[in-house]
Amino acid sequence: MSEIITILALTIASGSCIFLGGLLASFEHIRPNWLEREFRHFLIALGGGILLGAVAVVLVPEGIARMQDSLFAIPLFLSGGCTFFLIERALGLKRRESPQFIGMILDYLPEAIALGGMVAVNSPIAPLLALLIGLQNLPEGFNSYRELIKHDRGNRRKILRVMAALVIIGPVAGLTGFFFLSDLPTILGAIMLFASGGIVYLIFQDVAPQARLRRHWAPPLGAVVGFSVALFSEMLVTA
Repeated sequence: MSEIITILALTIASGSCIFLGGLLASFEHIRPNWLEREFRHFLIALGGGILLGAVAVVLVPEGIARMQDSLFAIPLFLSGGCTFFLIERALGLKRRESPQFIGMILDYLPEAIALGGMVAVNSPIAPLLALLIGLQNLPEGFNSYRELIKHDRGNRRKILRVMAALVIIGPVAGLTGFFFLSDLPTILGAIMLFASGGIVYLIFQDVAPQARLRRHWAPPLGAVVGFSVALFSEMLVTA
């Protein structure tokens, strides 16, 4: 029972950052031009940096370890990237002009499943992964709101309700990982690697291009800061 409570606490906390990010983005009357340009691009890059850091310091190392250093880790990683590419094409993200929103859901779901599995096997890295998920959900929620409000003007409350409803994805996915992956460490590792490949694809397909802003230094520094946050968190937990 304590493990289930832990999963619920971690996933709800990390998922709530989606709504908090959207709520922050809904306050548009503080230097709106700056909010739309520099700050938004900084947060896109920050989220990308944290995503990349989560892949580099948690998901890939843990995934390879749980697969006992098997070379099958490579095709799993590649298949994740290819699958996310196919999903993106099928959903027509470029037409809908909401890559941040769909990308947020695509990376959040397998991460939450992996989080539930890690709690099931008593991994000390589980709180770190929850922290990184929350940190990435905050800027992703912010940028997703800004994307959606452009195509659904005047429906601020509707968008925030949708983002609040997304919080439930975490507990459902986390409990799925807990109940089905506790005795399957190899499958858990495979999910981590698969998710990593998909996340890396999303970073370079959707996040990095949006982060770039000519003659401004904040976005690239945001990516560096984001990766540093992930690295510092990992060092703090494993010290």
